[in-house]
Amino acid sequence: MERWSPGSWRNLPIEQTPVYQDQAALADVERQLAGFPPLVFAGEARNLKRHLAEVSAGKAFLLQGGDCAESFSEHSADNIRDFFRVFLQMAVVLTYAAASPVVKVGRIAGQFAKPRSSPLEKQGGLELPSYRGDIINDLAFNPQAREPDPQRQLLAYRQSAATLNLIRAFAAGGFANLENVHRWMLGFVKSSPQSERYQKLADQITETLGFMRAIGLDPEHHPELRQTDFYTSHEA
Repeated sequence: MERWSPGSWRNLPIEQTPVYQDQAALADVERQLAGFPPLVFAGEARNLKRHLAEVSAGKAFLLQGGDCAESFSEHSADNIRDFFRVFLQMAVVLTYAAASPVVKVGRIAGQFAKPRSSPLEKQGGLELPSYRGDIINDLAFNPQAREPDPQRQLLAYRQSAATLNLIRAFAAGGFANLENVHRWMLGFVKSSPQSERYQKLADQITETLGFMRAIGLDPEHHPELRQTDFYTSHEA
Protein backbone atom coordinates (compact mmCIF):
# COMPACT_ATOMS: atom_id res chain seq x y z
CA MET A 1 0.00 0.00 0.00
CA GLU A 2 1.32 3.45 -0.94
CA ARG A 3 2.31 5.64 1.97
CA TRP A 4 -0.05 8.58 2.41
CA SER A 5 1.08 12.09 1.52
CA PRO A 6 -0.83 15.31 0.80
CA GLY A 7 -0.58 14.57 -2.92
CA SER A 8 -1.04 10.79 -2.95
CA TRP A 9 -4.72 11.17 -3.85
CA ARG A 10 -3.63 12.23 -7.34
CA ASN A 11 -2.50 8.66 -8.05
CA LEU A 12 -5.94 7.20 -7.35
CA PRO A 13 -8.93 6.85 -9.71
CA ILE A 14 -10.97 10.08 -9.60
CA GLU A 15 -14.59 10.13 -10.73
CA GLN A 16 -15.77 13.52 -9.46
CA THR A 17 -13.29 16.23 -10.37
CA PRO A 18 -13.68 19.63 -12.04
CA VAL A 19 -11.57 20.66 -15.01
CA TYR A 20 -9.79 23.95 -14.34
CA GLN A 21 -8.78 25.80 -17.48
CA ASP A 22 -6.09 27.86 -15.73
CA GLN A 23 -3.74 25.33 -14.16
CA ALA A 24 -1.34 28.05 -13.02
CA ALA A 25 -4.13 29.75 -11.04
CA LEU A 26 -5.06 26.39 -9.52
CA ALA A 27 -1.45 25.72 -8.50
CA ASP A 28 -1.26 29.18 -6.90
CA VAL A 29 -4.38 28.51 -4.82
CA GLU A 30 -2.98 25.13 -3.76
CA ARG A 31 0.23 26.82 -2.58
CA GLN A 32 -1.77 29.35 -0.56
CA LEU A 33 -3.94 26.69 1.06
CA ALA A 34 -0.89 24.59 1.94
CA GLY A 35 0.43 27.50 4.00
CA PHE A 36 -2.81 28.23 5.88
CA PRO A 37 -3.43 26.99 9.44
CA PRO A 38 -5.36 23.70 9.66
CA LEU A 39 -9.11 23.95 10.14
CA VAL A 40 -9.07 21.10 12.66
CA PHE A 41 -6.20 19.99 14.83
CA ALA A 42 -4.58 16.65 15.59
CA GLY A 43 -5.91 16.57 19.14
CA GLU A 44 -9.49 17.01 17.90
CA ALA A 45 -9.03 14.18 15.40
CA ARG A 46 -7.63 11.89 18.09
CA ASN A 47 -10.52 12.69 20.42
CA LEU A 48 -13.05 11.90 17.71
CA LYS A 49 -11.24 8.65 16.90
CA ARG A 50 -11.47 7.65 20.56
CA HIS A 51 -15.18 8.52 20.71
CA LEU A 52 -15.92 6.60 17.50
CA ALA A 53 -14.20 3.57 19.00
CA GLU A 54 -16.66 3.82 21.89
CA VAL A 55 -19.52 4.01 19.38
CA SER A 56 -18.29 0.88 17.57
CA ALA A 57 -18.06 -0.90 20.93
CA GLY A 58 -21.68 -0.05 21.72
CA LYS A 59 -20.73 2.34 24.52
CA ALA A 60 -21.97 5.52 22.81
CA PHE A 61 -24.37 6.71 20.11
CA LEU A 62 -23.31 8.55 16.94
CA LEU A 63 -25.43 11.51 15.82
CA GLN A 64 -24.35 12.83 12.42
CA GLY A 65 -26.23 15.24 10.21
CA GLY A 66 -26.32 18.45 8.23
CA ASP A 67 -27.03 19.97 4.84
CA CYS A 68 -26.43 18.18 1.55
CA ALA A 69 -24.18 21.09 0.62
CA GLU A 70 -23.31 24.41 2.21
CA SER A 71 -23.52 27.64 0.23
CA PHE A 72 -21.67 30.92 0.33
CA SER A 73 -24.89 32.95 0.23
CA GLU A 74 -26.57 31.33 3.27
CA HIS A 75 -23.63 31.74 5.64
CA SER A 76 -24.79 33.60 8.75
CA ALA A 77 -24.42 33.43 12.51
CA ASP A 78 -28.14 32.75 12.90
CA ASN A 79 -28.06 29.76 10.54
CA ILE A 80 -25.04 28.28 12.31
CA ARG A 81 -26.62 28.85 15.73
CA ASP A 82 -29.88 27.17 14.68
CA PHE A 83 -27.96 24.24 13.17
CA PHE A 84 -26.05 23.79 16.43
CA ARG A 85 -29.20 24.20 18.50
CA VAL A 86 -30.99 21.39 16.64
CA PHE A 87 -28.01 19.13 17.34
CA LEU A 88 -28.09 19.94 21.03
CA GLN A 89 -31.81 19.26 21.21
CA MET A 90 -31.52 15.91 19.44
CA ALA A 91 -28.48 14.89 21.48
CA VAL A 92 -30.07 15.63 24.85
CA VAL A 93 -33.14 13.57 23.93
CA LEU A 94 -30.97 10.62 22.84
CA THR A 95 -28.71 10.90 25.88
CA TYR A 96 -31.62 11.04 28.31
CA ALA A 97 -33.65 8.29 26.64
CA ALA A 98 -30.79 5.87 26.01
CA ALA A 99 -28.68 6.78 29.06
CA SER A 100 -25.72 6.74 26.70
CA PRO A 101 -23.18 9.36 25.59
CA VAL A 102 -23.86 10.90 22.18
CA VAL A 103 -21.01 11.74 19.80
CA LYS A 104 -22.11 14.80 17.81
CA VAL A 105 -20.72 15.14 14.28
CA GLY A 106 -22.04 17.92 12.05
CA ARG A 107 -21.94 17.93 8.28
CA ILE A 108 -20.72 21.53 8.16
CA ALA A 109 -17.63 23.75 7.75
CA GLY A 110 -16.41 22.18 4.51
CA GLN A 111 -19.40 20.54 2.81
CA PHE A 112 -19.32 22.74 -0.31
CA ALA A 113 -18.94 20.14 -3.08
CA LYS A 114 -21.69 18.14 -4.77
CA PRO A 115 -21.12 14.89 -6.69
CA ARG A 116 -23.02 14.82 -9.97
CA SER A 117 -24.31 11.98 -12.12
CA SER A 118 -23.32 13.87 -15.28
CA PRO A 119 -20.51 16.35 -15.92
CA LEU A 120 -22.82 18.44 -18.10
CA GLU A 121 -26.24 20.04 -17.65
CA LYS A 122 -28.51 21.02 -20.55
CA GLN A 123 -31.23 23.66 -20.49
CA GLY A 124 -32.96 24.33 -23.78
CA GLY A 125 -30.25 24.28 -26.40
CA LEU A 126 -27.45 25.30 -24.05
CA GLU A 127 -25.14 22.71 -22.47
CA LEU A 128 -22.82 23.78 -19.65
CA PRO A 129 -20.72 22.13 -16.93
CA SER A 130 -22.86 20.82 -14.07
CA TYR A 131 -23.03 22.78 -10.83
CA ARG A 132 -20.62 21.00 -8.47
CA GLY A 133 -21.07 23.12 -5.37
CA ASP A 134 -19.98 26.60 -4.38
CA ILE A 135 -16.37 25.53 -3.86
CA ILE A 136 -16.19 24.75 -7.61
CA ASN A 137 -18.61 26.96 -9.55
CA ASP A 138 -21.88 28.89 -9.29
CA LEU A 139 -25.47 27.67 -9.52
CA ALA A 140 -26.44 30.34 -12.08
CA PHE A 141 -26.84 28.81 -15.53
CA ASN A 142 -24.46 30.81 -17.70
CA PRO A 143 -20.98 30.05 -19.08
CA GLN A 144 -19.11 32.38 -16.73
CA ALA A 145 -20.84 31.11 -13.58
CA ARG A 146 -20.36 27.44 -14.45
CA GLU A 147 -16.65 27.77 -15.19
CA PRO A 148 -14.70 26.11 -12.31
CA ASP A 149 -12.85 28.82 -10.38
CA PRO A 150 -10.01 27.84 -8.01
CA GLN A 151 -10.41 31.11 -6.08
CA ARG A 152 -13.60 29.65 -4.64
CA GLN A 153 -11.47 27.24 -2.61
CA LEU A 154 -10.02 30.20 -0.70
CA LEU A 155 -13.49 31.53 0.09
CA ALA A 156 -14.57 28.04 1.21
CA TYR A 157 -11.57 27.88 3.56
CA ARG A 158 -12.36 31.27 5.09
CA GLN A 159 -16.04 30.46 5.51
CA SER A 160 -15.21 27.09 7.07
CA ALA A 161 -12.80 28.75 9.49
CA ALA A 162 -15.45 31.30 10.51
CA THR A 163 -18.05 28.57 10.94
CA LEU A 164 -15.75 26.45 13.10
CA ASN A 165 -14.81 29.47 15.20
CA LEU A 166 -18.47 30.15 15.99
CA ILE A 167 -19.30 26.49 16.63
CA ARG A 168 -16.38 26.19 19.05
CA ALA A 169 -17.61 29.31 20.84
CA PHE A 170 -21.13 27.87 21.12
CA ALA A 171 -19.80 24.50 22.33
CA ALA A 172 -17.54 25.91 25.03
CA GLY A 173 -18.91 29.37 25.75
CA GLY A 174 -22.11 28.57 27.63
CA PHE A 175 -24.68 28.10 24.86
CA ALA A 176 -24.45 24.31 25.34
CA ASN A 177 -25.07 24.62 29.08
CA LEU A 178 -27.81 22.19 30.10
CA GLU A 179 -29.47 25.03 31.96
CA ASN A 180 -30.35 26.42 28.51
CA VAL A 181 -32.21 23.27 27.51
CA HIS A 182 -35.51 25.17 27.14
CA ARG A 183 -33.87 27.74 24.85
CA TRP A 184 -32.74 25.14 22.34
CA MET A 185 -36.23 24.62 20.92
CA LEU A 186 -36.71 26.32 17.56
CA GLY A 187 -39.89 28.22 16.83
CA PHE A 188 -41.27 25.76 14.28
CA VAL A 189 -40.90 22.90 16.77
CA LYS A 190 -43.04 24.61 19.39
CA SER A 191 -46.19 23.99 17.34
CA SER A 192 -45.36 20.36 16.53
CA PRO A 193 -46.81 17.28 18.30
CA GLN A 194 -43.34 16.53 19.73
CA SER A 195 -43.11 19.91 21.47
CA GLU A 196 -44.91 18.81 24.64
CA ARG A 197 -42.74 15.70 24.99
CA TYR A 198 -39.56 17.73 24.65
CA GLN A 199 -40.80 20.31 27.14
CA LYS A 200 -41.46 17.56 29.70
CA LEU A 201 -37.95 16.18 29.21
CA ALA A 202 -36.48 19.68 29.51
CA ASP A 203 -38.44 20.21 32.73
CA GLN A 204 -37.04 16.97 34.14
CA ILE A 205 -33.49 18.02 33.30
CA THR A 206 -34.06 21.44 34.88
CA GLU A 207 -35.39 19.80 38.05
CA THR A 208 -32.37 17.50 38.17
CA LEU A 209 -29.99 20.44 37.83
CA GLY A 210 -31.86 22.23 40.62
CA PHE A 211 -31.45 19.19 42.86
CA MET A 212 -27.74 18.98 42.06
CA ARG A 213 -27.29 22.62 42.93
CA ALA A 214 -29.22 22.15 46.19
CA ILE A 215 -26.79 19.48 47.35
CA GLY A 216 -23.77 21.55 46.38
CA LEU A 217 -23.05 20.28 42.86
CA ASP A 218 -23.07 23.54 40.91
CA PRO A 219 -23.08 22.95 37.11
CA GLU A 220 -20.74 25.93 36.77
CA HIS A 221 -18.04 23.82 38.41
CA HIS A 222 -18.65 20.82 36.13
CA PRO A 223 -17.56 21.53 32.53
CA GLU A 224 -19.40 18.48 31.16
CA LEU A 225 -22.71 20.15 32.13
CA ARG A 226 -22.03 23.53 30.53
CA GLN A 227 -20.04 22.66 27.43
CA THR A 228 -19.91 19.88 24.87
CA ASP A 229 -17.69 18.26 22.25
CA PHE A 230 -18.79 18.87 18.67
CA TYR A 231 -17.02 17.53 15.60
CA THR A 232 -17.41 18.24 11.89
CA SER A 233 -17.29 16.06 8.81
CA HIS A 234 -17.96 16.17 5.09
CA GLU A 235 -17.65 13.99 2.02
CA ALA A 236 -14.04 13.28 1.15
